[in-house]
Amino acid sequence: MHKILVGKGDQPVHLLGPFGNRHGLIAGATGTGKTVTMMVLAEGFSRMGVPVFIADVKGDVAGLSQPGEASDRLFQRAAELGVQGYGNEASPVVFWDLYGSLGHPVRTTISEMGPNLLARVLELNETQTGVLEVVFRLADDQGLLLLDLEDLRALLGLVTETRKAISKAYGLVSPQSVAAIQRALLALEREGGDRMFGEPALDLNDFMTTDLSGRGIINVFAANQLILKPRLYSSFLLWLLSELFENLPEVGDPEKPGLVFFFDEAHLLFDDAPPILVKRVEQVVRLIRSKGVGVYFCSQFPDDLPGEVLGQLGNRFQHALRAFTPRDQKAVRTAAETFAANPRLDVAQVISELGVGEALVSTLQDKGVPLPVERTRIAPPRCRMGAITDEERAAVRSRSPVGARYDTPVNRESAHEILARRAEQAVEAAESQAPSAPATAEAPESSALSELLWGKGRRQGLVEAMAKSAARSVGSQLGRQILRGLLGGILGGSRRR
Repeated sequence: MHKILVGKGDQPVHLLGPFGNRHGLIAGATGTGKTVTMMVLAEGFSRMGVPVFIADVKGDVAGLSQPGEASDRLFQRAAELGVQGYGNEASPVVFWDLYGSLGHPVRTTISEMGPNLLARVLELNETQTGVLEVVFRLADDQGLLLLDLEDLRALLGLVTETRKAISKAYGLVSPQSVAAIQRALLALEREGGDRMFGEPALDLNDFMTTDLSGRGIINVFAANQLILKPRLYSSFLLWLLSELFENLPEVGDPEKPGLVFFFDEAHLLFDDAPPILVKRVEQVVRLIRSKGVGVYFCSQFPDDLPGEVLGQLGNRFQHALRAFTPRDQKAVRTAAETFAANPRLDVAQVISELGVGEALVSTLQDKGVPLPVERTRIAPPRCRMGAITDEERAAVRSRSPVGARYDTPVNRESAHEILARRAEQAVEAAESQAPSAPATAEAPESSALSELLWGKGRRQGLVEAMAKSAARSVGSQLGRQILRGLLGGILGGSRRR
Protein backbone atom coordinates (compact mmCIF):
# COMPACT_ATOMS: atom_id res chain seq x y z
CA MET A 1 0.00 0.00 0.00
CA HIS A 2 1.19 3.51 -0.81
CA LYS A 3 1.96 5.34 2.42
CA ILE A 4 4.05 8.14 3.88
CA LEU A 5 5.86 7.83 7.21
CA VAL A 6 4.97 11.10 8.93
CA GLY A 7 6.82 10.36 12.17
CA LYS A 8 6.59 8.29 15.30
CA GLY A 9 4.81 8.54 18.64
CA ASP A 10 4.03 5.44 20.65
CA GLN A 11 3.85 3.82 17.21
CA PRO A 12 4.80 4.82 13.65
CA VAL A 13 2.31 7.26 12.13
CA HIS A 14 1.56 6.94 8.41
CA LEU A 15 -0.56 8.83 5.92
CA LEU A 16 -2.10 6.22 3.62
CA GLY A 17 -2.28 6.83 -0.12
CA PRO A 18 -5.95 5.81 -0.56
CA PHE A 19 -6.93 8.54 1.94
CA GLY A 20 -4.55 11.22 0.70
CA ASN A 21 -7.43 12.88 -1.14
CA ARG A 22 -9.48 13.19 2.05
CA HIS A 23 -7.81 16.57 2.63
CA GLY A 24 -5.91 17.77 5.67
CA LEU A 25 -5.01 20.58 8.05
CA ILE A 26 -1.55 21.64 9.21
CA ALA A 27 -1.87 24.14 12.04
CA GLY A 28 0.34 25.68 14.70
CA ALA A 29 2.03 28.85 15.88
CA THR A 30 4.80 30.51 13.90
CA GLY A 31 8.13 28.69 14.18
CA THR A 32 6.74 25.35 15.36
CA GLY A 33 7.56 23.36 12.21
CA LYS A 34 4.52 23.62 9.93
CA THR A 35 6.64 24.24 6.82
CA VAL A 36 8.82 21.20 7.53
CA THR A 37 5.70 19.04 7.88
CA MET A 38 4.49 20.33 4.50
CA MET A 39 7.85 19.46 2.95
CA VAL A 40 7.83 15.95 4.43
CA LEU A 41 4.36 15.33 3.03
CA ALA A 42 5.26 16.84 -0.37
CA GLU A 43 8.34 14.63 -0.63
CA GLY A 44 6.30 11.59 0.40
CA PHE A 45 3.60 12.21 -2.18
CA SER A 46 6.25 12.81 -4.86
CA ARG A 47 7.95 9.47 -4.09
CA MET A 48 4.48 7.91 -4.29
CA GLY A 49 4.19 9.23 -7.86
CA VAL A 50 1.68 11.97 -6.96
CA PRO A 51 2.17 15.48 -8.41
CA VAL A 52 2.09 18.29 -5.85
CA PHE A 53 1.27 22.00 -5.94
CA ILE A 54 2.62 24.00 -3.00
CA ALA A 55 2.72 27.75 -2.37
CA ASP A 56 6.09 29.08 -1.18
CA VAL A 57 5.16 32.02 1.03
CA LYS A 58 8.49 32.50 2.83
CA GLY A 59 10.91 31.31 0.12
CA ASP A 60 12.16 28.25 1.99
CA VAL A 61 9.93 25.64 0.30
CA ALA A 62 12.17 26.06 -2.77
CA GLY A 63 14.67 23.93 -0.82
CA LEU A 64 12.72 20.89 -2.07
CA SER A 65 14.71 21.25 -5.29
CA GLN A 66 18.06 20.70 -3.54
CA PRO A 67 19.46 17.78 -1.52
CA GLY A 68 19.80 18.42 2.20
CA GLU A 69 23.13 18.78 3.92
CA ALA A 70 24.54 15.67 5.55
CA SER A 71 23.99 15.89 9.30
CA ASP A 72 24.63 13.30 11.98
CA ARG A 73 21.71 14.75 13.95
CA LEU A 74 19.26 14.25 11.08
CA PHE A 75 20.50 10.72 10.33
CA GLN A 76 20.18 9.83 14.01
CA ARG A 77 16.62 11.23 14.13
CA ALA A 78 15.69 9.30 10.98
CA ALA A 79 17.05 6.08 12.50
CA GLU A 80 15.16 6.62 15.77
CA LEU A 81 11.91 7.17 13.88
CA GLY A 82 12.38 4.17 11.61
CA VAL A 83 12.78 6.03 8.30
CA GLN A 84 13.93 3.43 5.79
CA GLY A 85 16.62 4.35 3.24
CA TYR A 86 17.00 7.89 4.54
CA GLY A 87 19.44 10.02 2.57
CA ASN A 88 19.88 13.56 1.28
CA GLU A 89 18.15 13.99 -2.06
CA ALA A 90 16.33 16.57 -4.15
CA SER A 91 12.82 16.23 -5.48
CA PRO A 92 11.80 16.98 -9.09
CA VAL A 93 10.61 20.60 -8.96
CA VAL A 94 9.14 23.11 -11.41
CA PHE A 95 9.09 26.74 -10.30
CA TRP A 96 6.14 29.03 -11.04
CA ASP A 97 5.62 32.71 -10.34
CA LEU A 98 2.72 35.04 -11.09
CA TYR A 99 5.23 37.79 -11.90
CA GLY A 100 7.50 35.53 -13.96
CA SER A 101 10.72 36.43 -12.10
CA LEU A 102 11.18 33.41 -9.80
CA GLY A 103 9.53 30.83 -12.05
CA HIS A 104 7.51 30.33 -15.20
CA PRO A 105 4.70 32.87 -15.56
CA VAL A 106 1.28 31.65 -14.46
CA ARG A 107 -1.46 33.26 -16.51
CA THR A 108 -5.18 32.98 -16.89
CA THR A 109 -7.65 35.01 -18.93
CA ILE A 110 -10.24 37.50 -17.77
CA SER A 111 -12.99 35.22 -19.11
CA GLU A 112 -11.67 32.20 -17.19
CA MET A 113 -11.40 34.16 -13.97
CA GLY A 114 -15.08 35.16 -14.22
CA PRO A 115 -16.89 38.19 -12.78
CA ASN A 116 -17.37 37.00 -9.20
CA LEU A 117 -13.76 36.06 -8.52
CA LEU A 118 -12.45 39.07 -10.45
CA ALA A 119 -14.67 41.30 -8.33
CA ARG A 120 -13.01 39.87 -5.22
CA VAL A 121 -9.55 40.55 -6.66
CA LEU A 122 -10.59 44.14 -7.43
CA GLU A 123 -12.36 44.51 -4.06
CA LEU A 124 -15.59 45.71 -5.67
CA ASN A 125 -18.85 46.23 -3.83
CA GLU A 126 -22.12 44.53 -4.75
CA THR A 127 -23.26 47.23 -7.19
CA GLN A 128 -19.91 47.32 -8.99
CA THR A 129 -19.90 43.53 -9.18
CA GLY A 130 -23.29 43.73 -10.90
CA VAL A 131 -21.83 46.08 -13.51
CA LEU A 132 -18.97 43.63 -14.06
CA GLU A 133 -21.57 40.91 -14.64
CA VAL A 134 -23.12 43.12 -17.36
CA VAL A 135 -19.71 43.58 -19.00
CA PHE A 136 -19.15 39.81 -19.15
CA ARG A 137 -22.63 39.24 -20.54
CA LEU A 138 -22.07 41.90 -23.19
CA ALA A 139 -18.79 40.21 -24.17
CA ASP A 140 -20.69 36.96 -24.65
CA ASP A 141 -23.40 38.55 -26.75
CA GLN A 142 -20.89 40.45 -28.89
CA GLY A 143 -18.55 37.49 -29.45
CA LEU A 144 -15.65 39.30 -27.77
CA LEU A 145 -12.84 37.42 -26.02
CA LEU A 146 -11.69 38.90 -22.72
CA LEU A 147 -8.08 37.81 -22.38
CA ASP A 148 -6.26 40.62 -20.59
CA LEU A 149 -6.85 43.97 -18.89
CA GLU A 150 -6.74 45.83 -22.22
CA ASP A 151 -9.74 43.85 -23.38
CA LEU A 152 -11.66 44.59 -20.19
CA ARG A 153 -10.85 48.31 -20.43
CA ALA A 154 -12.01 48.39 -24.07
CA LEU A 155 -15.32 46.83 -23.10
CA LEU A 156 -15.74 49.21 -20.17
CA GLY A 157 -15.19 52.07 -22.61
CA LEU A 158 -17.89 50.67 -24.88
CA VAL A 159 -20.26 50.42 -21.92
CA THR A 160 -19.57 54.05 -21.04
CA GLU A 161 -20.20 55.30 -24.59
CA THR A 162 -23.42 53.30 -25.04
CA ARG A 163 -24.56 53.39 -21.44
CA LYS A 164 -28.21 54.20 -22.16
CA ALA A 165 -28.62 51.33 -24.62
CA ILE A 166 -26.73 48.94 -22.34
CA SER A 167 -28.82 49.93 -19.32
CA LYS A 168 -32.01 49.37 -21.31
CA ALA A 169 -30.91 45.92 -22.51
CA TYR A 170 -29.12 44.57 -19.39
CA GLY A 171 -30.01 46.72 -16.41
CA LEU A 172 -28.92 50.06 -15.01
CA VAL A 173 -25.22 50.83 -15.40
CA SER A 174 -24.02 53.96 -13.64
CA PRO A 175 -20.94 55.87 -14.81
CA GLN A 176 -19.75 56.01 -11.18
CA SER A 177 -19.59 52.21 -10.97
CA VAL A 178 -17.73 51.96 -14.27
CA ALA A 179 -15.26 54.58 -13.08
CA ALA A 180 -14.74 52.68 -9.81
CA ILE A 181 -13.94 49.49 -11.75
CA GLN A 182 -11.49 51.38 -13.96
CA ARG A 183 -9.73 52.80 -10.90
CA ALA A 184 -9.53 49.32 -9.37
CA LEU A 185 -7.93 48.06 -12.59
CA LEU A 186 -5.31 50.81 -12.35
CA ALA A 187 -4.53 49.79 -8.76
CA LEU A 188 -4.27 46.12 -9.76
CA GLU A 189 -1.94 47.02 -12.61
CA ARG A 190 0.22 49.13 -10.31
CA GLU A 191 0.65 46.09 -8.03
CA GLY A 192 1.66 43.91 -10.98
CA GLY A 193 -1.58 41.96 -11.06
CA ASP A 194 -1.98 42.61 -14.79
CA ARG A 195 0.68 39.95 -15.41
CA MET A 196 -1.77 37.37 -14.19
CA PHE A 197 -3.96 37.85 -17.27
CA GLY A 198 -3.06 36.90 -20.81
CA GLU A 199 -1.86 33.99 -22.87
CA PRO A 200 -0.53 31.35 -23.04
CA ALA A 201 -2.86 30.55 -20.17
CA LEU A 202 -1.99 27.78 -17.75
CA ASP A 203 -2.79 24.23 -18.86
CA LEU A 204 -3.56 22.34 -15.65
CA ASN A 205 -2.22 19.14 -17.19
CA ASP A 206 1.25 20.66 -16.77
CA PHE A 207 0.70 20.53 -13.00
CA MET A 208 -0.09 16.83 -13.08
CA THR A 209 3.05 15.20 -14.43
CA THR A 210 5.78 12.83 -13.27
CA ASP A 211 9.46 12.66 -14.14
CA LEU A 212 11.12 9.81 -16.03
CA SER A 213 11.59 7.82 -12.82
CA GLY A 214 7.88 8.03 -12.00
CA ARG A 215 8.18 10.57 -9.19
CA GLY A 216 5.50 13.25 -9.00
CA ILE A 217 6.60 16.74 -10.02
CA ILE A 218 6.41 19.25 -7.15
CA ASN A 219 5.14 22.56 -8.52
CA VAL A 220 6.50 25.30 -6.24
CA PHE A 221 4.59 28.55 -6.61
CA ALA A 222 6.64 31.58 -5.50
CA ALA A 223 4.31 33.66 -3.33
CA ASN A 224 6.66 35.69 -1.14
CA GLN A 225 5.69 38.88 -3.02
CA LEU A 226 2.14 37.88 -3.89
CA ILE A 227 1.30 37.29 -0.21
CA LEU A 228 1.58 41.06 0.27
CA LYS A 229 -1.63 41.29 -1.79
CA PRO A 230 -3.75 38.87 0.26
CA ARG A 231 -6.90 39.01 -1.87
CA LEU A 232 -4.99 38.47 -5.09
CA TYR A 233 -3.09 35.55 -3.52
CA SER A 234 -6.16 33.80 -2.12
CA SER A 235 -8.30 34.48 -5.20
CA PHE A 236 -5.64 33.09 -7.51
CA LEU A 237 -5.33 29.85 -5.54
CA LEU A 238 -9.10 29.57 -5.34
CA TRP A 239 -9.24 29.96 -9.12
CA LEU A 240 -6.76 27.10 -9.46
CA LEU A 241 -8.89 24.87 -7.24
CA SER A 242 -12.00 25.77 -9.20
CA GLU A 243 -10.33 25.01 -12.53
CA LEU A 244 -9.25 21.62 -11.21
CA PHE A 245 -12.79 20.97 -10.06
CA GLU A 246 -14.19 21.88 -13.46
CA ASN A 247 -11.75 20.06 -15.71
CA LEU A 248 -10.83 16.83 -13.92
CA PRO A 249 -12.98 13.72 -14.38
CA GLU A 250 -14.59 11.77 -11.56
CA VAL A 251 -12.30 8.99 -10.33
CA GLY A 252 -14.04 7.73 -7.19
CA ASP A 253 -11.63 6.35 -4.57
CA PRO A 254 -8.22 5.83 -6.23
CA GLU A 255 -5.25 4.05 -4.64
CA LYS A 256 -3.51 7.41 -4.44
CA PRO A 257 -4.44 11.03 -5.26
CA GLY A 258 -4.02 12.46 -8.74
CA LEU A 259 -2.78 15.75 -7.26
CA VAL A 260 -2.18 17.18 -3.80
CA PHE A 261 -2.68 20.92 -3.30
CA PHE A 262 -1.11 22.73 -0.32
CA PHE A 263 -2.80 26.04 0.52
CA ASP A 264 -0.50 27.99 2.86
CA GLU A 265 -1.84 30.98 4.87
CA ALA A 266 -5.29 29.51 4.31
CA HIS A 267 -7.02 32.02 6.58
CA LEU A 268 -6.61 34.61 3.82
CA LEU A 269 -9.14 32.69 1.74
CA PHE A 270 -11.88 33.35 4.27
CA ASP A 271 -10.94 36.78 5.66
CA ASP A 272 -13.64 39.28 4.66
CA ALA A 273 -15.05 36.82 2.13
CA PRO A 274 -18.78 37.25 1.40
CA PRO A 275 -20.96 34.36 2.60
CA ILE A 276 -21.76 33.24 -0.93
CA LEU A 277 -18.04 32.82 -1.71
CA VAL A 278 -17.44 30.88 1.52
CA LYS A 279 -20.32 28.60 0.60
CA ARG A 280 -18.82 27.95 -2.81
CA VAL A 281 -15.42 27.19 -1.30
CA GLU A 282 -17.08 24.63 0.95
CA GLN A 283 -18.71 23.07 -2.09
CA VAL A 284 -15.41 22.81 -3.97
CA VAL A 285 -13.63 21.23 -0.99
CA ARG A 286 -16.45 18.76 -0.44
CA LEU A 287 -16.68 17.62 -4.06
CA ILE A 288 -13.13 17.85 -5.39
CA ARG A 289 -12.16 14.73 -3.41
CA SER A 290 -14.00 12.62 -5.97
CA LYS A 291 -11.75 14.14 -8.66
CA GLY A 292 -8.71 12.66 -6.92
CA VAL A 293 -7.43 15.98 -5.54
CA GLY A 294 -6.34 16.31 -1.92
CA VAL A 295 -6.34 19.82 -0.43
CA TYR A 296 -4.16 20.52 2.62
CA PHE A 297 -4.74 23.84 4.38
CA CYS A 298 -1.95 25.38 6.43
CA SER A 299 -2.74 28.08 8.98
CA GLN A 300 -1.93 29.11 12.53
CA PHE A 301 -5.25 28.24 14.15
CA PRO A 302 -7.69 25.46 13.25
CA ASP A 303 -10.64 27.81 13.67
CA ASP A 304 -9.24 30.03 10.90
CA LEU A 305 -11.33 27.76 8.66
CA PRO A 306 -15.15 27.58 8.72
CA GLY A 307 -16.59 24.59 10.53
CA GLU A 308 -18.07 23.16 7.33
CA VAL A 309 -14.61 23.11 5.72
CA LEU A 310 -12.91 21.86 8.88
CA GLY A 311 -15.29 18.92 8.96
CA GLN A 312 -14.05 17.76 5.53
CA LEU A 313 -10.41 17.46 6.62
CA GLY A 314 -9.60 13.87 7.55
CA ASN A 315 -5.82 14.18 8.15
CA ARG A 316 -4.76 16.50 10.99
CA PHE A 317 -1.30 17.78 11.97
CA GLN A 318 -1.42 20.13 14.96
CA HIS A 319 1.80 21.82 16.03
CA ALA A 320 2.19 23.81 19.23
CA LEU A 321 -0.16 26.60 20.25
CA ARG A 322 0.65 28.87 23.16
CA ALA A 323 -2.53 29.72 25.09
CA PHE A 324 -1.52 33.22 26.14
CA THR A 325 -4.68 35.05 25.08
CA PRO A 326 -8.41 34.24 25.07
CA ARG A 327 -8.12 33.85 21.28
CA ASP A 328 -5.35 31.26 21.75
CA GLN A 329 -7.29 29.43 24.44
CA LYS A 330 -10.31 29.15 22.16
CA ALA A 331 -8.11 27.80 19.35
CA VAL A 332 -6.64 25.18 21.71
CA ARG A 333 -10.12 24.00 22.68
CA THR A 334 -11.18 23.85 19.03
CA ALA A 335 -8.11 21.80 18.10
CA ALA A 336 -8.61 19.40 21.00
CA GLU A 337 -12.25 18.82 20.09
CA THR A 338 -11.49 17.96 16.45
CA PHE A 339 -9.15 15.02 17.13
CA ALA A 340 -10.09 11.39 17.53
CA ALA A 341 -9.73 10.85 21.28
CA ASN A 342 -6.75 9.05 22.78
CA PRO A 343 -7.28 8.08 26.44
CA ARG A 344 -3.53 8.35 27.07
CA LEU A 345 -3.38 12.01 26.05
CA ASP A 346 -4.84 15.22 27.42
CA VAL A 347 -4.86 16.94 24.04
CA ALA A 348 -5.62 20.46 25.30
CA GLN A 349 -2.63 20.30 27.65
CA VAL A 350 -0.23 18.61 25.23
CA ILE A 351 -0.81 21.22 22.49
CA SER A 352 0.82 23.84 24.71
CA GLU A 353 3.74 21.54 25.55
CA LEU A 354 4.79 20.46 22.06
CA GLY A 355 8.33 21.31 21.00
CA VAL A 356 9.58 22.31 17.55
CA GLY A 357 9.34 19.31 15.23
CA GLU A 358 6.55 17.70 17.25
CA ALA A 359 2.86 17.57 16.37
CA LEU A 360 -0.36 15.93 17.39
CA VAL A 361 -1.26 13.78 14.38
CA SER A 362 -4.37 11.89 13.41
CA THR A 363 -4.71 10.35 9.93
CA LEU A 364 -7.33 8.16 8.32
CA GLN A 365 -6.52 4.47 8.50
CA ASP A 366 -8.19 1.32 7.12
CA LYS A 367 -11.81 1.90 6.08
CA GLY A 368 -11.37 5.62 6.74
CA VAL A 369 -11.32 5.30 10.53
CA PRO A 370 -9.32 8.12 12.18
CA LEU A 371 -6.19 7.11 14.06
CA PRO A 372 -6.44 8.10 17.74
CA VAL A 373 -4.36 11.23 18.05
CA GLU A 374 -0.63 10.58 18.60
CA ARG A 375 2.02 12.90 19.96
CA THR A 376 4.42 12.52 17.05
CA ARG A 377 8.02 13.43 16.34
CA ILE A 378 7.96 14.48 12.69
CA ALA A 379 10.39 12.71 10.35
CA PRO A 380 13.15 14.87 8.83
CA PRO A 381 12.85 15.83 5.16
CA ARG A 382 15.52 14.70 2.72
CA CYS A 383 15.78 18.07 0.98
CA ARG A 384 17.36 21.33 2.07
CA MET A 385 15.42 23.06 4.83
CA GLY A 386 15.97 26.62 3.69
CA ALA A 387 16.17 29.03 0.76
CA ILE A 388 18.18 28.44 -2.41
CA THR A 389 20.47 30.76 -4.37
CA ASP A 390 19.57 32.55 -7.59
CA GLU A 391 22.04 30.34 -9.46
CA GLU A 392 20.42 27.16 -8.11
CA ARG A 393 16.97 28.42 -9.06
CA ALA A 394 18.17 29.30 -12.58
CA ALA A 395 19.66 25.81 -12.98
CA VAL A 396 16.35 24.18 -12.02
CA ARG A 397 14.44 26.45 -14.41
CA SER A 398 16.79 25.63 -17.26
CA ARG A 399 15.88 21.94 -16.92
CA SER A 400 12.14 22.58 -16.81
CA PRO A 401 10.08 20.70 -19.43
CA VAL A 402 7.51 23.53 -19.75
CA GLY A 403 9.63 26.68 -19.91
CA ALA A 404 9.46 27.07 -23.69
CA ARG A 405 5.67 26.98 -23.54
CA TYR A 406 5.08 29.71 -20.94
CA ASP A 407 8.04 32.06 -20.86
CA THR A 408 7.05 33.97 -24.04
CA PRO A 409 3.67 35.81 -23.94
CA VAL A 410 1.22 35.65 -26.84
CA ASN A 411 -1.24 38.43 -27.78
CA ARG A 412 -3.91 37.15 -30.16
CA GLU A 413 -6.91 39.09 -31.44
CA SER A 414 -9.48 39.73 -28.74
CA ALA A 415 -11.91 42.42 -27.57
CA HIS A 416 -9.44 45.32 -27.65
CA GLU A 417 -8.30 44.64 -31.21
CA ILE A 418 -11.82 43.86 -32.51
CA LEU A 419 -13.34 47.05 -31.11
CA ALA A 420 -10.46 49.14 -32.44
CA ARG A 421 -10.91 47.62 -35.89
CA ARG A 422 -14.68 48.24 -35.83
CA ALA A 423 -14.06 51.88 -34.95
CA GLU A 424 -11.64 52.28 -37.87
CA GLN A 425 -14.12 50.67 -40.25
CA ALA A 426 -16.87 53.01 -39.06
CA VAL A 427 -14.69 56.06 -39.69
CA GLU A 428 -13.67 54.79 -43.13
CA ALA A 429 -17.31 54.12 -44.02
CA ALA A 430 -18.30 57.65 -43.00
CA GLU A 431 -15.46 59.14 -45.04
CA SER A 432 -16.31 57.10 -48.12
CA GLN A 433 -19.86 58.46 -48.10
CA ALA A 434 -18.69 62.10 -48.04
CA PRO A 435 -18.42 64.03 -51.39
CA SER A 436 -14.93 64.84 -52.59
CA ALA A 437 -13.86 68.47 -52.27
CA PRO A 438 -14.24 70.52 -55.49
CA ALA A 439 -11.08 71.41 -57.36
CA THR A 440 -12.30 74.87 -58.38
CA ALA A 441 -13.31 77.86 -56.34
CA GLU A 442 -16.68 77.42 -54.64
CA ALA A 443 -19.66 79.74 -54.62
CA PRO A 444 -20.46 81.26 -51.21
CA GLU A 445 -23.39 78.86 -50.75
CA SER A 446 -21.18 75.85 -51.63
CA SER A 447 -18.43 77.04 -49.30
CA ALA A 448 -20.92 77.37 -46.44
CA LEU A 449 -22.21 73.82 -47.08
CA SER A 450 -18.64 72.46 -47.11
CA GLU A 451 -17.90 74.18 -43.80
CA LEU A 452 -21.05 72.67 -42.30
CA LEU A 453 -20.15 69.17 -43.49
CA TRP A 454 -16.41 69.17 -42.94
CA GLY A 455 -15.85 71.88 -40.36
CA LYS A 456 -13.33 74.66 -40.37
CA GLY A 457 -10.25 75.04 -38.20
CA ARG A 458 -11.09 73.63 -34.79
CA ARG A 459 -14.79 73.51 -35.53
CA GLN A 460 -16.16 70.00 -35.96
CA GLY A 461 -18.28 69.25 -39.06
CA LEU A 462 -21.30 66.97 -39.29
CA VAL A 463 -19.39 64.18 -41.05
CA GLU A 464 -16.69 64.10 -38.37
CA ALA A 465 -19.31 64.12 -35.64
CA MET A 466 -21.18 61.24 -37.28
CA ALA A 467 -17.98 59.23 -37.66
CA LYS A 468 -17.09 59.71 -34.01
CA SER A 469 -20.58 58.79 -32.96
CA ALA A 470 -20.43 55.64 -35.08
CA ALA A 471 -17.07 54.72 -33.57
CA ARG A 472 -18.43 55.16 -30.07
CA SER A 473 -21.46 53.04 -30.68
CA VAL A 474 -19.79 50.13 -32.47
CA GLY A 475 -20.62 46.85 -30.96
CA SER A 476 -24.02 47.97 -29.72
CA GLN A 477 -25.79 45.69 -32.20
CA LEU A 478 -26.52 42.36 -30.58
CA GLY A 479 -26.52 39.02 -32.35
CA ARG A 480 -23.22 37.23 -32.38
CA GLN A 481 -22.89 35.20 -29.24
CA ILE A 482 -20.35 32.84 -27.73
CA LEU A 483 -20.94 30.31 -25.04
CA ARG A 484 -18.89 30.51 -21.87
CA GLY A 485 -18.63 27.50 -19.60
CA LEU A 486 -19.05 28.27 -15.93
CA LEU A 487 -15.81 28.30 -13.94
CA GLY A 488 -16.22 24.99 -12.25
CA GLY A 489 -19.95 25.62 -12.50
CA ILE A 490 -19.26 27.71 -9.43
CA LEU A 491 -17.47 31.01 -9.89
CA GLY A 492 -18.97 32.39 -13.12
CA GLY A 493 -15.88 32.14 -15.34
CA SER A 494 -15.39 30.51 -18.73
CA ARG A 495 -13.13 28.36 -20.77
CA ARG A 496 -10.90 29.78 -23.50
CA ARG A 497 -12.29 29.55 -26.95
